[in-house]
Amino acid sequence: MSYDANSAYPAYPAQPAGPGGTIAGASNPDDLSLPLYGASFAQAVKRFFKKYATFSGRASRSEYWWIALFMFLLQLVPLILMMVGGGMLAGSAASVDPSDPYASSAAVDAASGPASVLMIIGGILIGIIILATIVPTIALSWRRLHDANFPGPLFFLNLIPSVGSLIVLILMLMPPKPEGQRFDA
Repeated sequence: MSYDANSAYPAYPAQPAGPGGTIAGASNPDDLSLPLYGASFAQAVKRFFKKYATFSGRASRSEYWWIALFMFLLQLVPLILMMVGGGMLAGSAASVDPSDPYASSAAVDAASGPASVLMIIGGILIGIIILATIVPTIALSWRRLHDANFPGPLFFLNLIPSVGSLIVLILMLMPPKPEGQRFDA
């Protein structure tokens, strides 16, 4: 990997394209005007928050998939809290003797307090994370579609029940195309 003469960052070569051209990418991770092909996890997260509501331009596959991993890891702890709370609640309900009508309320009441609290805390944390990242997530997906030479509004295919998310997932897997440079600002 070579280094740009004006920067301490490695110069990322232009991505090979299909027949007839190359795809221009950022030569410096701080250059937000072009997609950063071969972005690291930290670079992708930094660019994700710096381009919070930028729907124009393009995003590389590495930028997109590193953020998918970041979002999964960010929601993992609240999800575990919700699962533990649900498991505690299910366990307390399963330990109740169905033939004793008085034992059920005492056992369920004893475990439902902490279990409910864990589930509520986990749900609130996931809600906060989703609200804080919904705009940059849609913007990143929009730019990723541009890099594959698809119009950004195809993101709304996610709203089609069952197959919409699968269609968008396949579009996100597509390689960059030189024609997608028409979306650059």
